[in-house]
Amino acid sequence: MAKKLSPKQMRERRVLLMSAFMGAGVVGCGLLAYLPLHQQWESLLRPPGALAEKDLLASCIKCGQCVQVCPVEAIVLSDGEGGLGIGVPYIDARKQACDFSCDATQCVLACPTGALSHHIDKKEQVNMGVARLARPNACLARQGRGFKGKARGADFDGLHRYSEIDRWNPIKISDHPYDLELCDLCVRECPIEDAISLEPLSEDQAADDKSRTPVVHDKCVGCGMCEMICPVESAAIVIDQNREGPKV
Repeated sequence: MAKKLSPKQMRERRVLLMSAFMGAGVVGCGLLAYLPLHQQWESLLRPPGALAEKDLLASCIKCGQCVQVCPVEAIVLSDGEGGLGIGVPYIDARKQACDFSCDATQCVLACPTGALSHHIDKKEQVNMGVARLARPNACLARQGRGFKGKARGADFDGLHRYSEIDRWNPIKISDHPYDLELCDLCVRECPIEDAISLEPLSEDQAADDKSRTPVVHDKCVGCGMCEMICPVESAAIVIDQNREGPKV
């Protein structure tokens, strides 16, 4: 027969159990911060020149200087959902694409630690990722449809520098309506020449069939402009981030 515990022994046991549960809770919280990074629950698009994820986290001091110099405010600092990457810069291309037309890649120049690498050639420097037609059936061009109106609606705050209006000053996309016989927004507004094109769906496509499909080429740097400008919800074309970083 088990020996009956005294009131003092019962209190000590309760304290011990509570301590054990609290310790397990602390460890669990730590693992929750690690798992989003380890399992890549989030697909964060990093700014131009970002090192491979492990090196980026080791180098970035979360100073926010890249955020301050971005001409279209595309770069933001991740919150608690970023796991161990909290405070590290990223870009939500659907909300605001990287303005690759800023020429000098100002975020790279502003980075004081090389987390956005200063020692790479221009092609690698901006290789943030690559565009991918994620929802082909939603693409207006593949349906042979045009587009008329404001690409993302009247309330969308995303900015873009239209060279035909003012090469140096970005304006709201909602201030620039379109009237297109065939939607080609992803091609039309891509800042990289020949990075994406519209091509026939097949080699034997009928001459009177105006439907076309976006084709992404090697010159794509993953700036996210195509994802931001796509007028369908959710975007038919998205950016897959470059997780390896530049070769330094």
